[in-house]
Amino acid sequence: MNRVLHTKAGEVRVFADAPAVAAAAAEEWIQLARAPRFRVALAGGSTPAACYRLLGNVRRTDVDWARVEIFFGDERCVPPDHADSNYGMARRTLLDLVPIPVTQLHRMRGEDEPHAAARAYEDVMRAALGTDPLDLVLLGMGADGHTASLFPGTAALDETEAWVVANRVPQMGVDRLTLTFPVLSAAKRVVVNVTGAEKAARLAEVLTGGDLPINRVRPAGGCLWLIDEAAAVALISA
Repeated sequence: MNRVLHTKAGEVRVFADAPAVAAAAAEEWIQLARAPRFRVALAGGSTPAACYRLLGNVRRTDVDWARVEIFFGDERCVPPDHADSNYGMARRTLLDLVPIPVTQLHRMRGEDEPHAAARAYEDVMRAALGTDPLDLVLLGMGADGHTASLFPGTAALDETEAWVVANRVPQMGVDRLTLTFPVLSAAKRVVVNVTGAEKAARLAEVLTGGDLPINRVRPAGGCLWLIDEAAAVALISA
């Protein structure tokens, strides 16, 4: 780790490159997974995929996979074997490699009618969690400041009660399934991974208080940001 910054959006840890960010995210998972139960919502994207590959190869004594329960932060409206499926990516990079009981893997059914799929997934989450929060939420940030499938200007940004919604994203011409700010902000730990120079300017805006979707995720302890040097350039020079 190169440096630690304290910002309005939470603690920021800066690493040399994307592989180092993935390794730090994996270590955060391993430390938190020592709890008696560990409920985590996964993200899509290349940096999370690298983290999952690392976790798929950790020693069995480092993570008791029988105590891990998997949820998803968002999903594309595609079948699970589609190349764009977040579940499919997580299955290939992690879930098929570790002994998590199948009853503790909760995927969003992207192949179903979106609104029905969102309602069904909320029922699954509420039955599994009760009044408990998620222990860990892994998030990324798009170049437009979106996180999960909470895109700028979309209806899901204003949701205050539902945990899961179908969100129309007009700028992409698609529907997405996504967790909402109420359930994301309630999590015990939120880790945001951001890598790449193409996100540097937006990241500086976010971490200095810009009004973007990612800044509406407000856990009690603030988010933990794991970023690489390329993404940190504009922030450090500001």
